Amino acid sequence: MKNLFICLFGTLIFNSLSAQFIAKMEVKGPLPGACDSTNVYALFSGFDGQVQPKCSITKEELELKLNAEVKFLLNNPKFKGKLMVSCIINCKGELIKCEIDNKSGNDELDNEVVKVFRSPQEWTAGTFNGNGVDCVMLYSMEVKKGKLKFS
Repeated sequence: MKNLFICLFGTLIFNSLSAQFIAKMEVKGPLPGACDSTNVYALFSGFDGQVQPKCSITKEELELKLNAEVKFLLNNPKFKGKLMVSCIINCKGELIKCEIDNKSGNDELDNEVVKVFRSPQEWTAGTFNGNGVDCVMLYSMEVKKGKLKFS
């Protein structure tokens, strides 16, 4: 009996350690362009079988693009704030939704940032266990000294 308990306990621990963390986003309302709007994932490339969607430009290039194209920053160099952009990329690698999750405190800035994210960029779809899936990517930014910087 004692050996059976130890064996079951060991199996439980092993299964817990080999389990994979996966986060799903709850989608409210229709999500045009989604392959499966009931399964939108936040993937973490460090976990087995999970590969995050990838933008054709690097985060550094995106940051440069934001700072070059967001005119609000040129006119308001002393503005400070934080914001978060949420991008949903479908299983085909298409950006189907982009919006501000946490607002900066200025609608003009928020709108200009979203406009840059929506501008033409190629995406590679995220995959889970080798299959393309709908994914959400979050980008946190901070505004300091007239510049946007990813945090």
